[in-house]
Amino acid sequence: MDQPFLLYSFPRAILHVDGDAFFASVEMSVNPALKGRPLVTGQERGIIACASYEAKALGIRRGVPLREARRLCPGLVVLPSDYETYSLYSRRMFDIMLRHTPMVEEYSIDEGFADITGLRRIARAPYEAIARRIQQDIRRELDLGVSIGLSLTKTLAKLASKARKPAGLLAVPGRDIHRFLQTLPLDKVWGFGPNTVQLLAKLGLATAFDFASRPEAWAARVLGKTGREIWNELRGVSAHPVLAAEKPAQASLSKGKTFPAPSADPDYIRAALLRNVESAFIKLRRIRLRARKMAVVLRERDYGQQGLETELPRATSATHEALPAVEAMFGRLYRPGVEYRATMIILTRIEPDRVEQPDLFEDRAAIEKFKAVSRAIDEAGTRFGKHAISLGSGLFLRQGPESERSRQPERKTRLLPGETARRRLPIPYLAIRV
Repeated sequence: MDQPFLLYSFPRAILHVDGDAFFASVEMSVNPALKGRPLVTGQERGIIACASYEAKALGIRRGVPLREARRLCPGLVVLPSDYETYSLYSRRMFDIMLRHTPMVEEYSIDEGFADITGLRRIARAPYEAIARRIQQDIRRELDLGVSIGLSLTKTLAKLASKARKPAGLLAVPGRDIHRFLQTLPLDKVWGFGPNTVQLLAKLGLATAFDFASRPEAWAARVLGKTGREIWNELRGVSAHPVLAAEKPAQASLSKGKTFPAPSADPDYIRAALLRNVESAFIKLRRIRLRARKMAVVLRERDYGQQGLETELPRATSATHEALPAVEAMFGRLYRPGVEYRATMIILTRIEPDRVEQPDLFEDRAAIEKFKAVSRAIDEAGTRFGKHAISLGSGLFLRQGPESERSRQPERKTRLLPGETARRRLPIPYLAIRV
């Protein structure tokens, strides 16, 4: 069948901009001497967080243990993840996109969508040329490669960008959607998980075109609302517009820390968990929210994990108000002699920290004391850096296990004049020979 779904090439023009091996590419941009070498990040976790294309060519992928990666490539460059610098580059990448259109949606740290519909006259260029300018600007200003997909919907744009990695640009106009989908296996469709792919295969479907060629009512009957939305997106009818507005209210907030090496020391494990709690509540106060539910997770050496959840008597953003519940959950979860590799705190049932209605039976004096302590912590953090005032348990963190995974990103060890380990200028440290 060669009948197009749509006769209009671009009733809408949506871009998906996707960073190529983003973390590894940022490291190469910061230190050009690393270019062309097989490189991975994630040393602090013991598992690869991102692999450069040179490393991928050797069979090294995200999620592979470092010991296995080093077996595949003895000369592998292994770096700790520098999320601070990655975030700076991400912000610059989205700023470049915003120079070309105000309709930009940040989907993740290294990918986003842009609606450039109607900008051809202003830009004096076709849509594909606008996409190429964005790609070239990111390469010239950040020394980063990105792949770009251009089509009528977010789903089609994302599929197009994935089809031409790395540093590719693929435009799929409305007249050519059916041809593009004919080459696309079901497991490549954004929104189709393994179970959905197996179900559709049993129904005789093999490609995205097979799915989009079925009636809309059939897609809705088999896969419900999600199936109907994907069906429309694949046929060039937008079900998910680009959202340039502020991000919706946060549904949850989590803080976790993987240890440099597994530990069975209860004081160290408890201290690491409580540091996560401090960090989570500091952020909660900074964005003016409070939480009513908490979950604590302890992850063992073999990656098995146990967790407990509890509901607080009242929504709060005060660290010390939540500590008794955290201590109780830790006491129930911790098993003597078991080696743990990570702890995590998850805050849910989050709501705005507005003026509250006092409860008749609450200890108001204690609540006000907790708030006063939190204000003092935040004021000290603003002046002297995060965790300038912290729980006494933090002293045990200095006694933690050491390994090569304790290595810090270079940006945290090579400080500019006036910087401290907690307070740094929002600029990367470039390792460029001049």
